[in-house]
Amino acid sequence: MQTEKQQQKEAMKMLKDTSRTFYIPITLLHPELKKTVASAYLCMRAIDEIEDSEILANNVKATLLKQTELLLEQEQFDAAAYEKLTAPVAAELPEVALRLGDWLDTCPPDYVHKVKQFTAEMAGGMAYWAEQNWNIQTKEDLDSYTYYVAGLVGVMLSDIWEWHDGTVTDRDLAIGYGRGLQAVNILRNVEEDAERGVSFIPKGWTLDDMFDYAEGNLRLGREYMNGVSTKTILLFCRIPLALAEKTLKALKDGREKMSRAEVEETVARIQRDV
Repeated sequence: MQTEKQQQKEAMKMLKDTSRTFYIPITLLHPELKKTVASAYLCMRAIDEIEDSEILANNVKATLLKQTELLLEQEQFDAAAYEKLTAPVAAELPEVALRLGDWLDTCPPDYVHKVKQFTAEMAGGMAYWAEQNWNIQTKEDLDSYTYYVAGLVGVMLSDIWEWHDGTVTDRDLAIGYGRGLQAVNILRNVEEDAERGVSFIPKGWTLDDMFDYAEGNLRLGREYMNGVSTKTILLFCRIPLALAEKTLKALKDGREKMSRAEVEETVARIQRDV
């Protein structure tokens, strides 16, 4: 049986291995917040890996996500049942997706029910879009998809901030912030998605329209931070936003992504400024 310290160490290692964008800002948070946000991120990343799989069929993804939603809605998460559920596809999924129960175990006991609630809602939304083969026809479709995969993360983080120290932030702006980050990811992966027959860009939209969508939502992200005064939370919010804005500029300049040096310089500058 692992100690709490060992569990937390493993969670942070997994976080570092799976997210360049969020690992650094999470490490800067207050210890209780760090533990909570890391747990929440890994839980959502676990189901995101199911949705993102390039191997699993869409009907398999939808079934896995729906069943995971049901497990998360139970008062006590049944880790053994989740292991049984994912066992037939364990070879096709990364470790982070198979250890959902472990990530829930690292969450503070008085907040884990909320992480389960938000992750369940995400799983249900992802299941719906997997069944639709991510057939994004309209802006409303895009808003729905980006809400479930990213806007909901913003809402959850707002809830965590308020639970931690009473920081109150606008939930609609939080959704916009998440949508902006996801829109940048969509623009980064346009060609890769096209190769597997998927497009997240609404019918009739140009790339310029998608850039406008991303920029508009990132502006909401900037506005969102006006409600944040806790330094470590502000740092956490500013870093992913700045990286997304710079990535968007790089894409407009014809580059696929920022260089590692640009990422490190951006993070260092924000730490100096806050």
